Amino acid sequence: MRFTKMHGIGNDYVYINGFEQTVGDPSALAKAVADRHVGIGGDGLILILPSEKADVRMRMFNADGSEAEMCGNGVRCVAKYAYEHGLTKQNPMRVETGRGVLTLALDLGADKKVQLVTVDMGEPILDLPAIPVDASKLVKGQRKNEYRFSVNQSNELLDATFVSMGNPHAVIYTPDVKRIEIERIGPVTEHHPAFPRRINVHWVQVHDEEEVTLRTWERGSGITLACGTGACAVCVAGALTGRTSREITAHLPGGDLHLEWREADNHVYMTGPATEVFSGEWPD
Repeated sequence: MRFTKMHGIGNDYVYINGFEQTVGDPSALAKAVADRHVGIGGDGLILILPSEKADVRMRMFNADGSEAEMCGNGVRCVAKYAYEHGLTKQNPMRVETGRGVLTLALDLGADKKVQLVTVDMGEPILDLPAIPVDASKLVKGQRKNEYRFSVNQSNELLDATFVSMGNPHAVIYTPDVKRIEIERIGPVTEHHPAFPRRINVHWVQVHDEEEVTLRTWERGSGITLACGTGACAVCVAGALTGRTSREITAHLPGGDLHLEWREADNHVYMTGPATEVFSGEWPD
């Protein structure tokens, strides 16, 4: 099985060209290849497949083998791979995902390699049942668009804003993201009974209305260096709660993303790099 390792600001996945190869059990393969000790190492597995409605199709599997609807950093890498490996030369490129068909604009360098990708991530979903979030297990928080829930036996309280970008996110604001014990609180928040399909959790420190820093506990993968859909959710949550403007730079452990929640069409646009690291063979 031939594979390519790629990452979007440190959010790394193993990519398989489904135009040439077939994966019989992608969930099992994801768990095997994602292991950083005895596998290739990564946050999961992404398949690049033919599509009947777009230029290519993406299927994304977390490190625990669960399939997710979308990955913002992953879809940028899909576009880079598809363009540079000749699967399609469309620019803008249309990629079919669990979120629907997304349009991606590719910024090419002088060598015709993809340097940056801007993804039209579509409209955010704010309706709690559609995210999905069970509102009966929450109470209103201190700010508009915030909800409070308790975690752990100590009844620790968290205030969060909930956004779906095709996958569910909880955005929690804090004065200092470095002080958050993500290894402790991330798993219990992900599996809280208010979130029937689990949830991605982001702790955010606001520097000013156009700049934030965030750290992520990703559903099914744990701590990751970046989460593109999560950064989009942070952009939306900041505007909803009056903390930031609709256009921000987000600093993630793996690098920076530029986000804009445009009033003109209510879509969120994400711009960031995509990097191919190496290719190899995995024993079939």
